[in-house]
Amino acid sequence: MRSGAPDRPVVSAGTIPALLVCLAAPALFVLRLPWLGWVLLAAGVAVALLRERRAAVAAAPSLTRDLVLIGAGLLIVNTIDLKAELDNAAMLRFTLALGGAVVVPYVVSRFGFRDRAIRFPWRGGGRWSGFQWVWLVAVLLLAWLILPFYFITSGVYQNWPVVDTPDLVARLFVGVGAVGIWDELFFICTCFALLRRHFADAAANVLQAIVFVSFLWELGYQSWGPVLTIPFALLQGYIFLRTRSLGYVVTVHLLFDAVVFAVLVHAHNPGVLDAVFLVSP
Repeated sequence: MRSGAPDRPVVSAGTIPALLVCLAAPALFVLRLPWLGWVLLAAGVAVALLRERRAAVAAAPSLTRDLVLIGAGLLIVNTIDLKAELDNAAMLRFTLALGGAVVVPYVVSRFGFRDRAIRFPWRGGGRWSGFQWVWLVAVLLLAWLILPFYFITSGVYQNWPVVDTPDLVARLFVGVGAVGIWDELFFICTCFALLRRHFADAAANVLQAIVFVSFLWELGYQSWGPVLTIPFALLQGYIFLRTRSLGYVVTVHLLFDAVVFAVLVHAHNPGVLDAVFLVSP
């Protein structure tokens, strides 16, 4: 996965418009103030355009164009309420909005701007190392230890619907997994990849984490959830840099989400999985 420029700064004049665009995410998904999100997006793109001027329409990577792509994805996601629901209409809304937030930036980048900034390298760096396999086990263990305590003691499991029938349990399983895969397609392969063209890896990772964590907040990871979701978002960006493998970061995410799914079933159905987890509702 190559970046756009050989010497990418941690902080530069471009940080201001990029930060404005990324701060639109907490405005949209945490504060739930659409007007503020729109203002921040418009301001970020306008500042980037004033800074780049003619470079914004040149063949070289343009911060203005890349911020437009990120902003477009955010606006598409914001067309729906991210409250977790499991009926057919809700699942269709999620599919169209989240799918559009990935497809539209990709199509515009690939066929409109004629570049390949957004890619989905499934295998990336090749075979997984021994450490990568160990990390998968560690993810499961950490999720098993932490997530039941978080969801049950904070009460945030109530942000997800009650799942007390086989049909609802199956829908929850599909929904949690699908959103987990989408997270990596949009936040890592789209937002992070675009930001890395202009900023050092660490800076781009922090910026994408702002967007990632904001989305997870509206999705339901509230209360002290950011204590978990901030490190998770940063780690996913770092792991992607090291492995260059979408397949691996998706696997990590799905293992984590498998525990999320089990905890939600456990929390909504006392007694069903009490023998599996250390914390019970």
